[in-house]
Amino acid sequence: MSNSTLPQGRNERFPFELVRPQLERVEASIRDQVRAFDPAVEPYVSYVCNTSGKRIRPALSILAGGALGNVEDGHVKLGVILELVHMATLVHDDIIDGAVTRRMVPTANAKWGAGLSVLLGDALFSHALALATEFNDIGICRKVGIASREVCEGEIIQTQRRFDLTLTKADYFRIIEMKTGALFAAATGIAAAISGADEATEAKLYDYGLKLGTAYQIYDDCLDLVGSEEAVGKTLRTDLEKGKLTLPILNLLDCSSESQRSKLTKRIVEQQPLDLPVLVGIAEYEGAIESAVDTAQAMLGTCRDHLVGLPGGEYVEALEQITRFLGALLEKCRR
Repeated sequence: MSNSTLPQGRNERFPFELVRPQLERVEASIRDQVRAFDPAVEPYVSYVCNTSGKRIRPALSILAGGALGNVEDGHVKLGVILELVHMATLVHDDIIDGAVTRRMVPTANAKWGAGLSVLLGDALFSHALALATEFNDIGICRKVGIASREVCEGEIIQTQRRFDLTLTKADYFRIIEMKTGALFAAATGIAAAISGADEATEAKLYDYGLKLGTAYQIYDDCLDLVGSEEAVGKTLRTDLEKGKLTLPILNLLDCSSESQRSKLTKRIVEQQPLDLPVLVGIAEYEGAIESAVDTAQAMLGTCRDHLVGLPGGEYVEALEQITRFLGALLEKCRR
């Protein structure tokens, strides 16, 4: 959901245009952070920072601050920190998935190999956590650290459970809440803490981010099955090849016939390619995608409920518009 991919209608552009000045400060600060690395390391960090593309987490941090009445410098700083953490996870994700392109350019792993890329991701993680110590409130620093840990734990559990037919939908949701939802939740929840919100308001904004991030991951999981690499700009079908049992696949296993389920599980257990033609040939395939979309849409409805009563006017509207935009993207996944 990068601003560069948004349609040109006012409604879709509005959330990002509203915080354009602050997002420009985020970009400038990220460039400053790149220059903080050793000159021998700086080119690698610069490459990753310039090819990441999306800035949804900083936008959420800034919008959440505005929704509570005032955007502060701390919201911009938080956005920078979470973006660095996010970029570190992308570097590591691409190694694990064997992805060769992201945003239409080679991944760090494709350019320099796994060894250097692992260390590059580690360097980004470490720098982000060091920046978090600049907050005067140790509680904010702790929350950044916890969110970063949750992302890593989610990735570990997902990797551990690949090709695991005992994975339940509850397991799946726990994994994606950690690996994707945690940073979205940190963006909105910690932003509320920076604004001095009460615990109830912080909890609502935290859950807004958690549900939004979880819905976004469901969208990404659906896109891996129905999207085109030319349109999306990254390597697709990696979930199937690497044995990730995403919500559409879990839905398909639930609703397919006994013979179809046996065919699918045999391929999963034996780690045979689960290519798209095999899945499309199953009568319940479309329903499995639609059910996943419905689940994500329900989460987005909960996100909007959490915004009721916030004082920030156009910022609140912008947070709602983000859910509407993601909802429209989800609808495009229906076959």
